[in-house]
Amino acid sequence: MTSVNDSSASGERRALGRDGRLTRRAVLFGSVAGVGALALSACAPAGMSRAQAEVAYGPVPSERFPIPAVNLDKVNEKYLRRTVSYASKEAVGTIIVDPRAHYVYRIEGDGMATRYGVSVGRQGFLWSGDAYIGRKAEWPVWTPPEEMIKRQPEAAKYAGGMAPGLDNPLGARVLYLYQDGRYTLYTLYSTSHPETIGKGISSGCIGFLTQDMLDLYERTPVNTKVIVLKA
Repeated sequence: MTSVNDSSASGERRALGRDGRLTRRAVLFGSVAGVGALALSACAPAGMSRAQAEVAYGPVPSERFPIPAVNLDKVNEKYLRRTVSYASKEAVGTIIVDPRAHYVYRIEGDGMATRYGVSVGRQGFLWSGDAYIGRKAEWPVWTPPEEMIKRQPEAAKYAGGMAPGLDNPLGARVLYLYQDGRYTLYTLYSTSHPETIGKGISSGCIGFLTQDMLDLYERTPVNTKVIVLKA
């Protein structure tokens, strides 16, 4: 397995179908100044109309903490979930992260993939390599790594863990990345900040619109292979 290439420190919702206050933004982005639940089928047409997007990214009131609709005016439409042609020899379900383009692909087979727009690590926190999903969690507790606390002493108040909720940096769902049986401290997580999609803002973790993470989470079992390409 390829080792993670970490240039600095390490980082830090259920749709139907296939397809203090230290702010959430501050603790996740690394700087206080930092920036009906239906999913479209993976067999749907490549793009989404505005009406389709309003359904796919609409509110999810049935969750433990009701999830609001995504403000689509804050997301470039190219980053909305869609089915695309994507040649790959990887197995169906494999997740490929392209940090340069701010996309994540889930291999669907027959030369197709589900593509999600994401946020990635900011400069100095980009990494690449092979990993796998070692565990999954719904509405997780977030605990800042020691490295983050050193960089941001204000995060120390959450050293014992931040309770689940909409303000928790990991959001409604998280997929934890592992290598060789060990947690890398990197995750695929859900964000309620749509304006961050398409940007480099985190300490190396990969952020999805919450409704997109709900979709991916449901279709991603533990041990799923994850490939992070070089930026």
